[in-house]
Amino acid sequence: MINRAIFAVLAVASFAFGMSQAPAPTTVNSYIIQGGSLEVAMAAVIAVDGEITHELGIINAVAATLSEDERDALEQRGDLHISVDNAVEVAGKPGGPDKTGDPATDYPNLTSATALHAEGITGYGVTVAVLDSGSMSHGSLNKTPKGDWRFLSQYDATTDEVVAQINMDHLGTKRAGTGITTDDDSGHGTHVQSVIVSSATGSTGFYNGIAPYAYLVSVKAFDANGQGTYADVIRGIDWIVANREYLGIDVLNLSLSAAPQSHYWDDPLNQAVMRAWQDGIVVVASAGNTGPDPMTIGVPGNVPYVITVGAMTDNYTPGVDNDDVLASFSAAGPTVEGFVKPEMVAPGGHIVGLMNNNMSIATAHPEYHDGGAYFTMSGTSQSASVVSGIAALILEAEPNLTPDQVKCKLISAAQPAVDASGNLAYSVFQQGAGMVNAYNAVHGSNYDCANLGMDIGADLAGTVHYGGRANVDENGNYYIMGLEGYLWTDGYLWTDGYLWTDGYLWTDGYLWTDGYLWTDGSVGANGYLWTDGYLWTDGYLWTDGYLWTDGFVGTATTETMSINNWVEQE
Repeated sequence: MINRAIFAVLAVASFAFGMSQAPAPTTVNSYIIQGGSLEVAMAAVIAVDGEITHELGIINAVAATLSEDERDALEQRGDLHISVDNAVEVAGKPGGPDKTGDPATDYPNLTSATALHAEGITGYGVTVAVLDSGSMSHGSLNKTPKGDWRFLSQYDATTDEVVAQINMDHLGTKRAGTGITTDDDSGHGTHVQSVIVSSATGSTGFYNGIAPYAYLVSVKAFDANGQGTYADVIRGIDWIVANREYLGIDVLNLSLSAAPQSHYWDDPLNQAVMRAWQDGIVVVASAGNTGPDPMTIGVPGNVPYVITVGAMTDNYTPGVDNDDVLASFSAAGPTVEGFVKPEMVAPGGHIVGLMNNNMSIATAHPEYHDGGAYFTMSGTSQSASVVSGIAALILEAEPNLTPDQVKCKLISAAQPAVDASGNLAYSVFQQGAGMVNAYNAVHGSNYDCANLGMDIGADLAGTVHYGGRANVDENGNYYIMGLEGYLWTDGYLWTDGYLWTDGYLWTDGYLWTDGYLWTDGSVGANGYLWTDGYLWTDGYLWTDGYLWTDGFVGTATTETMSINNWVEQE
């Protein structure tokens, strides 16, 4: 194939023979083009001689490289949605050193998952897909504690190739052969998978993974530096949804983040995530490591439907209950549309998990590697993976639950951090419902408290969109409309430590988990008006880059999506 840039230079140069300087080559950039169908988007790009790089049927789109003239021609059609192919990052960071040589982990016990393991609830029969930087072939990931193969498939979204897939007639039969290979150059994906499913045990005798009997699917969308594009991530989600039934995919872990550049419904990655949720997959996303300020939740954690997870740390004292703190790097809500995020927090500080010492994260931070197979890492990537494992435990106990019901059980069982007086130690915009509790989530009986009043199908169709109850007053304090006692002023409290308790009384239940119709797409003199009469206070505008007038915004094609930014250890 002739290189497009070179061809353009030769063509122009043929008319400029004898001139002292030839014109600069034509610049081409990568875009996502959405149409009424995949076929419409493909035909449109072909008609202007663009080069298609990805077919993204899940959002009726293609990714393509286009010149400025080609993009202008597509925009003039008026029936296409064109956005820059932006970047995403992973949500992990180096942790504190753990040189004991004991791979025992604390997070299963901190979340009461070990109590479920003792009852025989271990994630058996549930498949978790991890879209990340790939995986490594390791006995604790490949096999369950009984030695059965649980690693079902590896797909590389960057090359659109199934790297390995276990032969099987249907789920529940004995798998034959492995074919699993190490394709993780970063180490982030391996670490996340280890938190979810590792079948190893430490000196304590407890499993290292939250759901050690769950099945695993790995989708690679990030390189050795934890960098990837919207197109690769969306193609990975497309593949997961297409193979959901065959592989029995129940849960999707997204430990990744990008800065929001539009309302949640306009973002093409968010649209793909919403499709997965609509198709029956429980999607768990990291809040991002861009905290502690409000309104720092990343994409796709800003999708109101999915389960978004922030991070807490046990202060290196897992046996002490009253000194735990919220991780200062954990991103906080509300979202631009007024939704409370994250829904909950989970262990995300100094998390021990598998990682080869020759993977890029380990080579960059050898002091956090134990010299064997384990690496200590922190971030909302790790806290999201804890909750993905717990979602698998819930679905083993009740396989027919919908994603909304799983989300409700998790929220209802969470334990908020409170101070000595019984007041919330952190804002609902920082901790959501509180610290996840696996045992209470599995055994709880509340099913109908999440995503109330919201129609995801209509949202995807563009006929309605939603906003939450969050607002901000004239002094810049965040609060929840219709509820008392949720004002967030200066709630950055990380020094003294607090107890995560189930004794807190949420006023009027979980009203902050519902949604209201977004009545128009512009900001009026009095702010955003919700259909139930809530009026945003006195014309306050979400400023500082939060007002988007032309839908999804991209600044440059050199931006990449990655697995969240690196932050200091806590």
